[in-house]
This record gives sequence, structure tokens and C-alpha cells, in this order.
Amino acid sequence: MMKIVLIGATGTIGKAVSNELKKHEVICVGFKGGDYQANIEDRASLKALFDKIGEVDAIVSTTGMIAFAPVEDLTFEQIKASVDSKLLGQINIFQVGREYVREGGSITLSSGVLAQYPMHSGSAASLVNAAIDSFVKATAFEIGSKLKVNSVSPRFVKETMEMMGMDSASGISAADTAKAYAHAVTTSETGQSFDVVDYI
Repeated sequence: MMKIVLIGATGTIGKAVSNELKKHEVICVGFKGGDYQANIEDRASLKALFDKIGEVDAIVSTTGMIAFAPVEDLTFEQIKASVDSKLLGQINIFQVGREYVREGGSITLSSGVLAQYPMHSGSAASLVNAAIDSFVKATAFEIGSKLKVNSVSPRFVKETMEMMGMDSASGISAADTAKAYAHAVTTSETGQSFDVVDYI
């Protein structure tokens, strides 16, 4: 049994990941809910969180906000908010959290399919998701095997699509998405971005 901190645990994917990893000790962290609360854009908030929790075997992030708008309408403020939340927020999780992960443990971040397959109104998401995948690859190259660092690249989640009134036929359920996160936690691989379709 591993001790795992799951940040973003109150979201649709986060809840599914928590259930997928239920044979382990999963500590659920949200912005307002969960076992503990933290603001990923505030490093002091994250340090206080990990000081309370102590050493862990793995950290999983399923959090981060992204703005969607046509590129002609997308404002700098929306891009900056996306970078501050999903990109820099997850880098905060890595930089603060790595001091609390036991040697040989893992940190898993969330990117997304728009890094490889852009869509209309998704330029901010493509920017941030590709940056996360590149950060993971470069970081793993530098730090070697003492800490595994990977990302999971979700597709569009059925439940979220349904909540937004979209046709969810092409979506992947949160439960199936969670299987890629479970793989990321247990694998010996590092520096990888795991596409959820490979683990259904």
C-alpha cells in the first residue's frame, strides 16, 4: 500500500482517480473540499499542506484551470490565468512536493490531448498542455531514477461533456481516464506522457 497525495481530488477526474487507487492510502486535496485544502498557485499553501501530511510515496495532480476562447478573442489575461493555474500551479506542486516524496516515488501531472491535437478555441490549452509534457520529459532526463515524473494526457471526459450539453459519444469516461493515472503511479517509467486511450 502506498501513501498518495491526490491534488484536484474533488473534480470529475480526481474522484475517479481516487476510486481507482482505493487499495492505497489516498489523501484527497481540493481547493475547498477534500481531506485537506490547498491553493496550487500559492507555494506557501502547498508547503503547509505537505508539512501536515509528511512523507509520501506519490503525488498525483488532476487540477488546473484553462481558458477556452477563439484565438482572436483570447485575451492576454486569460492566457496568463491558464499558465498561472494549470502550468505554474503544477510546477509548484512538483517543486514543493518533491521534497516530501520518498526516493523512488513518483509525481504525476496532468496535461491534455490538445497538446497534440489542437481544436478551435483551444490555443491556451494546447500551449499549457504541451509545456507540461515538455517539462516532465526534461525534468526526468535531469533527475534520473531517484524520482519518477510523468504526465497523463486526458481526452475529453464523457461526464464533463454531458454536463456541458455536448455530444459525449467521442468522450472517454472518468473511470477509464483514471486507469492511466493508476499506471503512472505504479510504473517504473519516467519522463513519459501517458495517453489515456492506451490504458482502457
